[in-house]
Amino acid sequence: MVNTYRVIGIGFQTSGFRGLDWEKFSSDQCDSVFNVYGINKTEEIHGLECYKFPEERSYLIRRNETIMTVDSGWKKAEIYFQKDMECINSFFCQIFYTHAVQRHIIYLHSSLIDYQGNGLMFLGPSGIGKTTQAELWNQYRDALIINGDVVFVQETPDAFLGWGTPWHGSSPYCENTSVPVKALIVLKQAQENSIRELTGFEKVTAVSNNVFYPRWLEGGMELCLETLNHLLSAVPVYELSCRPDEEAVRLTEEAVFGGSV
Repeated sequence: MVNTYRVIGIGFQTSGFRGLDWEKFSSDQCDSVFNVYGINKTEEIHGLECYKFPEERSYLIRRNETIMTVDSGWKKAEIYFQKDMECINSFFCQIFYTHAVQRHIIYLHSSLIDYQGNGLMFLGPSGIGKTTQAELWNQYRDALIINGDVVFVQETPDAFLGWGTPWHGSSPYCENTSVPVKALIVLKQAQENSIRELTGFEKVTAVSNNVFYPRWLEGGMELCLETLNHLLSAVPVYELSCRPDEEAVRLTEEAVFGGSV
């Protein structure tokens, strides 16, 4: 069965996969940028798994026991798998990002909320509290949680848009929508709540540590860094040292919006 999806305007088709919970991103349009085929079949020979790869493939990528082959244009891929959905999702995200970064879209380890038409992104490593902060804003300010772990930011002539995508890590939050990014909030766990705006090298370092760079793509790093530079020039960055409570929400709201939205 062939399934068609559209994410940030990029259409793609899949077949041979079960368990992709991507209904929110289904599309009737068939202008696919790339196609991915799942092959859940291996032939064992004396305990060895034998795969026959298409001759036209330029890349062979392996993660754990899951293997992907891709052509030189990243337009056609085959994923050889057993049951590892985490690896399958990772490969899909890699193919998507290959095309997205060429459209001025970058990928950050972040949660994203829509607060009265303003996007706030909470950045930091796994376990720092990105999803928790998003949930606090949902609880105390009725903000919409667009994604709890993976945010793609698109540069447009008018604004930087934060997007939800099918990929959301361990977080359950995943909405097919976008919001103009108002601020980036880099999280630190602390005993007391405080917030300050970052500038200069400190600002660049804090955000760049949470960016995923497409190192596998020729010229991908340069494309990513160009968009990131534009983002940091246009959007303020704050460091929020915080506890998981309403005061952290209030401090952030005052710093970003100055008491008015």
